[in-house]
Amino acid sequence: MTDPRDSSDRFDPRFDAAGLVTAIVVDAETSILLMVAHMNDAAIRLTQETGQAHFWSRSRQSLWRKGETSGNGLSVTEMRVDCDQDALLLRVRPAGPACHTGRRSCFYRRIEADGTLTFLADDAQG
Repeated sequence: MTDPRDSSDRFDPRFDAAGLVTAIVVDAETSILLMVAHMNDAAIRLTQETGQAHFWSRSRQSLWRKGETSGNGLSVTEMRVDCDQDALLLRVRPAGPACHTGRRSCFYRRIEADGTLTFLADDAQG
């Protein structure tokens, strides 16, 4: 059965039980995956109003604007929603590293078949 959200032209996010949707963040210029976070209704609204990416911190239970302490903000160029509106894609212009470790992307390690992690050379710190 098709969900009405699949063909709607109205933004109607399907929040989970915690009131969140997953937000996938990619560099608008390079399409490199930078990070994955969560957004609630307030984070979505603030992002739309300011053009700066806002998220919900599940660990701190609070709203936060990416870059509010580091200066490495994310200017949103486009926000997309998936077919059933339970995930968002944010295309952004990063003002510096997206990862709190100082790396360009939070996805800087590959999982090997033996369970070890390999650090990727193309995503060094700084």
